[in-house]
Formats: sequence, structure tokens, C-alpha cells
Amino acid sequence: MITKIFPTIMILLSIGAAATYLASGWDANWRQVLYWSAASVITTVVTW
Repeated sequence: MITKIFPTIMILLSIGAAATYLASGWDANWRQVLYWSAASVITTVVTW
């Protein structure tokens, strides 16, 4: 379980980045929202 601390932190940071871009407006930043959302999904799939 201790070996998954860093990937869990990375997943949370990716979700936070996506939420930040989403909060500043979907129209202007939809590519960044999708990028960071995909990054968190990929990290989750590979890690867990």
C-alpha cells in the first residue's frame, strides 16, 4: 500500500488541475480539462 502513495498524489493533482481549468470556464479551456481528466484516468488504470 505504501508504494501507491505517489501515484495517488499524482491522481489527486490531475483531478485538481482539471477542476481548476473547469472552474475558469469550459469554453476557453475544454482541451486542458480533457487533458488533465485523461491523465488522471490513465494514471488510475495503470496504478490500480
